[in-house]
Amino acid sequence: MKAMIIETTGASDALQMLDVEKPHITEPNQVLVQVFAASVNPIDTKLRANGLYFPEPYPAILGCDAAGVVEAVGKDVTQFQAGDPVYYCYGGLGQRFADTSLGNYAEYALVPEHFLASKPESLGYLQAAAAPLVLITAWEALFDRAHLRSGQTVFIQGGTGGVGHVAIQLAKIAGCKVATTASSEVKSKFVRELGADCVIDYANEDIAQALLSWTHEQGVDVLFDTVNSNNINDLIPAMKHYAHYVSLLQLSDDVDYKALRLKNISLSQELMLTPMIFDLNEHAQRQASILEQCGQFIDEGQLKLHVSKILPLEDVAQAHDLIEHGHIQGKIVLAVAGDEAIE
Repeated sequence: MKAMIIETTGASDALQMLDVEKPHITEPNQVLVQVFAASVNPIDTKLRANGLYFPEPYPAILGCDAAGVVEAVGKDVTQFQAGDPVYYCYGGLGQRFADTSLGNYAEYALVPEHFLASKPESLGYLQAAAAPLVLITAWEALFDRAHLRSGQTVFIQGGTGGVGHVAIQLAKIAGCKVATTASSEVKSKFVRELGADCVIDYANEDIAQALLSWTHEQGVDVLFDTVNSNNINDLIPAMKHYAHYVSLLQLSDDVDYKALRLKNISLSQELMLTPMIFDLNEHAQRQASILEQCGQFIDEGQLKLHVSKILPLEDVAQAHDLIEHGHIQGKIVLAVAGDEAIE
């Protein structure tokens, strides 16, 4: 099969197209998926440049989430059968099994059953591939970490990105008022169409002051940071007492924990890759259930995925460059199976 391979850390030109052996099922809970489309995420670029999570991972196939069709199943698989359309987030971190690198920049992938979910009926494979990592990340951050509930105010820093644009919609579905940031009129229009009630031009406005004005000096109940944990101290005044702060990024060393403690602000970090890294089946099943629930929202028309660019698999290096050098609106998707991915 064709796959984009990296053999060491490096720039985007480390990604090379090779013919490798097609994976085959060796464990009873495994599912062999023909990959029609795969998503490209910021984590992919960081793993390529800085190294993978597992020892002796090279040569490796990147790509955490994808959509495709089940080709074969292990003897203990009960929820899926050949021909089922699926989407999922599994692989791409340097995992290996039976000398096979598990990732989705490839024509086939091996996935444990508990990571799989049925593809939403209303989505083609290209859009479905864009969804899993960002859906799970946004859901876990808002509901599992911050315990978001109806009537609250939430600030999503970075609302035009992959996770951010999903988080806006999930917060609105939950019955919350949402503020977010944007850097242009085009991006402001984009997030407003998603449901944002307040859009802050972070280049020209003081974010904390804008949030205080929006909340009548009360501060927000939940602050979800998808892009820049370095400004946490500046945003503490804009958080309500007993608020929740959730970040996708590692916190800086100069966090003012005293100020957070005085306001009883809870602090959480979100990494949806944990079940993959530590092989936590129960948590993987929880993530699959999140995908099933979000799939219902998608099919009901309440939740949309924005794909900003579609590239063929062999142009994945271009996708990495775009993510590293620009602000991507929504997601970049790789059409792995050519025309089949569009169906």
